[in-house]
Amino acid sequence: MTASSETISKQEIAKTERAQIRACYNKATKKKILFILFLFILVIIFAGIAATIGAYQISFTEVYSILFHCLFHNVESYEQYAIWDLRLPRILLAIFAGAGLAVAGTMMQGILRNPLAEPYTMGIASGAAFGAALAIILGTGILGTDVLVGRYLLIVDAFVFALIPAFVVLALVLYRKPTPGILVLAGISMLYIFSALTMLIEVPANPDAVKVAQFWAIGSLERASWQDIFPISLVLACCLPLLMWKTWDVNILNSGDETAESIGVNVKRTRIFIMMVSAILTAGVVC
Repeated sequence: MTASSETISKQEIAKTERAQIRACYNKATKKKILFILFLFILVIIFAGIAATIGAYQISFTEVYSILFHCLFHNVESYEQYAIWDLRLPRILLAIFAGAGLAVAGTMMQGILRNPLAEPYTMGIASGAAFGAALAIILGTGILGTDVLVGRYLLIVDAFVFALIPAFVVLALVLYRKPTPGILVLAGISMLYIFSALTMLIEVPANPDAVKVAQFWAIGSLERASWQDIFPISLVLACCLPLLMWKTWDVNILNSGDETAESIGVNVKRTRIFIMMVSAILTAGVVC
């Protein structure tokens, strides 16, 4: 066998291996797409079931006929009002909030390589709860009492304080070289710090105000309306494409920092970018 024939055989073997790898990848991608479509259909079905639950009984088939009617016509009956203006906003808000928190948690787990990392263990939710309690109990906040009042003061307070734990963790990434475990511990410490501060301002406060603050921290979809859908939709529309753009870098980070850097991924910049976008996404959803 000559050298040229050996080279040709090696090239053919390499082509065959690449074709097999590509075929396996395409097969796995098709399975993921089918699985996502299956989950999407389940969401639609369960959303219809959820819309039937309430004081006013409406059948499963009536729900979709009402939704189709209200897409092109005004609300004309109490049944249509109950579905379109009361139950549908709650369902959509629950879906959007769940999707946002799931994506943010997945990306945090990816960059930190720790299954414990998620928006709540990173202290973002407790920071938002402290900001809300500050606005509800003390009637003041990051912008003062004269700039924004009422609900808008509460939202701004919660959003700003939700970002503080993220900035603390980012400061560690910028000025130190912490391990993923240390970053998770830093987030957990921020969680307990803000939880302690929340309890500190609740002790001498009016009991009624404390109940409102605790109810806000627990979370509720009771007062969800179409006005609440636009802000969370805007946050999702801005943050999700940015996080999806970085999915390949996150997958490479799971192989280790040294491997990712050898391939060309800027590990530090990727972690900062994903932490910032995930924090903004979580803060927008929680608030």
